[in-house]
Amino acid sequence: MAADRRRATLFVTCIVDQIYPEIGEAVVRVLERLGVEVHFPPDQLCCGQPAFNSGFWDEARIVAGRNIEVLRGCGDVVAPSGSCATMIRHFYPELFADHPALHAAALELAGRTYEFSEYLVDVLGVTDVGARFEGALTVHDACHGLRGLGIKRQPRELLRHVAGAQVVEMPDAERCCGFGGLFAIKLGHISEALAADKAASIRASGAAYAVTCDASCMTQINGVLSRNGDRCRALHIAQVLGGGDLGALQSPEDGDEVAGVGRDSED
Repeated sequence: MAADRRRATLFVTCIVDQIYPEIGEAVVRVLERLGVEVHFPPDQLCCGQPAFNSGFWDEARIVAGRNIEVLRGCGDVVAPSGSCATMIRHFYPELFADHPALHAAALELAGRTYEFSEYLVDVLGVTDVGARFEGALTVHDACHGLRGLGIKRQPRELLRHVAGAQVVEMPDAERCCGFGGLFAIKLGHISEALAADKAASIRASGAAYAVTCDASCMTQINGVLSRNGDRCRALHIAQVLGGGDLGALQSPEDGDEVAGVGRDSED
């Protein structure tokens, strides 16, 4: 399970930083357990995707340029989000296509930026991180991770090596959950319909937990599941692999704490 000693920087993402710090903490636990030296530059900013997707490319360049500078010389860059990793890897070079010096720096950063599950499997060569999780899991394929980075097998390989877990497939796992950032605000009726379809797919799988690699998808899915009164809940893959206290996750029916979540072999 040990990996060669590497130096990695956590690109924490806005939603993890502001709403789910426990996901970032779980990422660090897993990486350090594997022998990776983890750093966190406090000056990192939003990846710039909201501005970029809205057409405000000049504003997106400001934050992207700052991140390029902050992350210079910081080793591997690991993000618990396929969405933010896609922004850095594919769209930073596009943003600076007409700025030769920054374009070269953007390409260099893109070449060492990875989504979390991708980093574990494809870079460290690890599929068993020593995690334990009691329950049936199904996987939701987040759009940017799947279509932008080709992330599909990696989370499944990791989850299949989690002691106590049973991985089952949901119908239409690759279908969008309906979040899509500003899309969910501008086209709320379509977002809600996609979320309802995703909840039905999760329900059909019979799994107790839906696992995703993006906290934004997790938020969207948990919202619709909660409104429907479903007992299933969505988790970020780092929460499954990294352990930690998930006792606040409760059943909407009886309020009992969900047991067996987030334990690892070192506890």
